[in-house]
Amino acid sequence: NLTLWHKNFSSSQIMEILNLCAEKMNEQEAFTKPLCELIKLCGLPFQKKKFSDEISYSTVVSKFIAQLGYLMRVPSSEVRIQICKCVISFYNTEPPRKLLSGFQPTSANYKIQMAELGGLAETLVLSLAVAESQLIEKLWILKALQHLSSSGVNCRLMLKARAASRLCLYLNGDDPSGQLVFRSSEILWNLVENTSKEEVCNQLSSLECVHTLKEVFEDLLMHGFRHYDRQLRNDLLVFATLLAENPAAPMIESGFAKLLIALATFTEVKIPNPLVKGLKLTCCYEDFEMKKLLFHVIRVLSKDPRAVQLLSENDVMPALLYYVKPNQKPGFYEWSAAQYEELQLHAIAILASVAPLLIDKYLSCQANTLLLVFLEWCIGHDAFFGQGNSFHGTSGRGNKLAQMRYSLRVLRSVVALYDDAVNLNLCDQGAISQLLDILKYTVNKSKEKEDAVLLEIQADVLFILSAVCKNDLLRKELFSYEGVDVLIPFIQMDPKKLCSGLGHNFLLLSALDCLSCVLGCYIAEDYFLEKQGVFLLLDLLAVKQKNLCNIILGILVEFCDNPKTTSHISIWRGEKDQTAASLLIQLWRQEELDLGIKRDHYGRIVDMKRPITSSFQKQQEVIPLPADCPSFAIMEISENIRAKLYSLLCKLGFENLPGLSAKDRVTLAIIQHYIDFKVGEVWSEICAELKEEFKPISSDEEALKVLSEVSENIGRMVAALQTEVLESQHQQEIQEEQKTYKKIKAIHKQKEMLNKSWENFLTRTSNYEALKVRNMSDGAKHTFTV
Repeated sequence: NLTLWHKNFSSSQIMEILNLCAEKMNEQEAFTKPLCELIKLCGLPFQKKKFSDEISYSTVVSKFIAQLGYLMRVPSSEVRIQICKCVISFYNTEPPRKLLSGFQPTSANYKIQMAELGGLAETLVLSLAVAESQLIEKLWILKALQHLSSSGVNCRLMLKARAASRLCLYLNGDDPSGQLVFRSSEILWNLVENTSKEEVCNQLSSLECVHTLKEVFEDLLMHGFRHYDRQLRNDLLVFATLLAENPAAPMIESGFAKLLIALATFTEVKIPNPLVKGLKLTCCYEDFEMKKLLFHVIRVLSKDPRAVQLLSENDVMPALLYYVKPNQKPGFYEWSAAQYEELQLHAIAILASVAPLLIDKYLSCQANTLLLVFLEWCIGHDAFFGQGNSFHGTSGRGNKLAQMRYSLRVLRSVVALYDDAVNLNLCDQGAISQLLDILKYTVNKSKEKEDAVLLEIQADVLFILSAVCKNDLLRKELFSYEGVDVLIPFIQMDPKKLCSGLGHNFLLLSALDCLSCVLGCYIAEDYFLEKQGVFLLLDLLAVKQKNLCNIILGILVEFCDNPKTTSHISIWRGEKDQTAASLLIQLWRQEELDLGIKRDHYGRIVDMKRPITSSFQKQQEVIPLPADCPSFAIMEISENIRAKLYSLLCKLGFENLPGLSAKDRVTLAIIQHYIDFKVGEVWSEICAELKEEFKPISSDEEALKVLSEVSENIGRMVAALQTEVLESQHQQEIQEEQKTYKKIKAIHKQKEMLNKSWENFLTRTSNYEALKVRNMSDGAKHTFTV
């Protein structure tokens, strides 16, 4: 056993002996055996005297172990193999059988940590070059690297020496044992898992590396019949998938992408392809995994615009559509029912990515028809029970929800293109009515158990309906009565559910978006109003959720084109009998608060020159812009809800609005002059830009000054009006206070009279003399009266 500090030899002396033996070997081969024996000793367990020795001698030991890597320069296979064996022995964590007196073993991972510190892994990667033609040496080096690559530190050192590209080029080396491919792929796996995946892919992205990977993959595909060969083939397919994600990798140029696409589709398309001639998949697990990986490759390639032509030429669309059909048989070829369902769901999921890219192929294959028939089967009552075992089968056990979910994703992806041919093709086949049936089906399912998948399906259906009916009056009429009846419950959603995390928020947004199927069609609008739809929208608006307010206000503005809408808005009452006008004004105040607009304690204008300018706008420097480029004042209109609030209040009218407090009327004065203030903002920007570029002539400067004064005067006028409102309110409050005081005074006076009458009564009943006096007084009054 080697100690960290031997009584006779230091580590530096041992290193010197190793180097001397290495130099002498060039002259005399007799030094080979002693050198190997010394290296063998280095593989024995290290021992220490003190607990602190591991830290104290870490620098010396790391240099000592690094020296082993430098000895790979020695032109001797025996020495190089012994060095690799020594490195491998570092990973034998068994404690030493015998301990020297006064010593104890170092920690199990000590030598491994010192190897990391000494950079041994990088040196071994570089030493692969000297063993280029020696298969045995190369395999031992790879075996050592396989152990070293279990550490992230070593993997990073290996990448510095471009280990990924070096190892990839060795994959197709001549090796009857197959260990070269196995060990190289294992090391590549470790590099991917322990370091930057992007860096590994960059190193593998040369044309030479991709060609090598393709050749080895083809060889294993055609001639690998063992379980071990199929596993290696799938490992290489994963590396190919990673490369396909890198736009710099020449997957298309090398022909690798074309081969993978052909492999993914040849069992479904049944078109002879020389690339896969004689290939047949079996029912084994590895072939099933390969099929799924090949589908995934198609998804990855669909993100590369250069691969679209390949996808089109190799019949990817018909191959994926092959799975869009009811599951009538227990399996497909040799696949079990569960395996077929997993492939089916995977294929339909990929179809959602591919279909928008190959829209002509999509239409020529009658994909809309296939999907609608498939969806009809999904809501049918035949005896099919999904397995729900795979990632794509979430919530699909015992039902067809997974099939429905991914089929609707396909439809969603194609209608999102807003292609007239696609939408017309859908509507001609009765898609609107069928989609509404699906909504009803999922709503009934939700009553049993509400989960994220059902909510996603409902949201997708609402989006598809919105996209299909948009800007088409006839389709909106088809949607109208039945569609509104289905849509109303979604808008009635309990606001507390919006924070459930299941997707209610997204569902509500989709329902609001689907109101585009109602807007612009008077039949649908009138029915929506009849169903108190505007009341429901105002109820939602009263929740004051930031991400909903802008959308709801936009919908209400569009609904106001229907003359019946304003009366519905005026009638609505919220909590504590709040009116719509009061709600809108509250939202305006909150928006001004968020924008950082200054107001005094009573809500009056403070800055007369720029009364509605946000704090962000005021911080912006003057930047001269082209005439076709909107300025900050114009862009700001679309970035907040003030313009929509102004539009709605214009529809309601600014006079005689019910349920407003004095503070509301103060704010209303600002809203009423929103356009005037906005015009002043634009002129202010124009003035600033002109002065930045050049000096205006005196007449223009005078005109600009007048325009600025107009805006400022409007601000002063509004401020005066606000003050008048507040004073009027103050006077009204004083009058109300006086009336209340008079009422209280009258009540007190009445109480005093009652108290006095009661005291007199008590006096008469408790004092006889007082009663006599009272009676005499009453008799005198009677005589006088007579």
